[in-house]
Amino acid sequence: MTTNVKPFALAMIAAFSTTPVWAADLTPYSEPPTYNEPASRSSGWGGAYVGGDIGMASRKLNPFDGDKGLVLGVHGGYNMDLDSGVVGAEIEASHLGNVESRVPGGKIKERGRVAAKAKAGVGINDTLVYGTAGVALSSFGDKNGTSGPDGWKPGWILGAGVEQKLSDNLSARFEYNYTMTNDVRSTTGGVSSKTDVRDQVLKAGVNYRF
Repeated sequence: MTTNVKPFALAMIAAFSTTPVWAADLTPYSEPPTYNEPASRSSGWGGAYVGGDIGMASRKLNPFDGDKGLVLGVHGGYNMDLDSGVVGAEIEASHLGNVESRVPGGKIKERGRVAAKAKAGVGINDTLVYGTAGVALSSFGDKNGTSGPDGWKPGWILGAGVEQKLSDNLSARFEYNYTMTNDVRSTTGGVSSKTDVRDQVLKAGVNYRF
């Protein structure tokens, strides 16, 4: 009986000694979970906004030119983010500071303007570079015996600008506009004439985005 028990005991000892090895082989191995920091990304330029501007209007881009005026304005618009850039539309109303425009026989004053502009640009992180084009209505006033037209005269407007985010909702911008108003009627000494009136505006402003 002793001889039969010994082989059995040795077999049991060998089986138990190899069990952890088999268990280790059967246990599936998986990599410990890792935490990846979310990539930081600047928010887009889409959405509605309102803002205000201050600047200078002049026939020429010359700060020493006497025919210039202080521009004060408000604006509002809406941008859409696209894969290839940013598009939008904007309306604005500005006081032109009675900037003087030369006409045959004298000068007239540009008093105010409203404009509707289309907008297209490219957002580079927190900076937006854009161009604008649209229609403008300008009002004129008399100057030193030369009378300007009554009411608002239609024209067209082109521009370009750059806008920089200051926070999630606030941004600052700098914009240039060129405006042409065709066939502006003026009268000096009883003689009437028509003139294409041009002006250029440099302005800085702030926007609040909703």
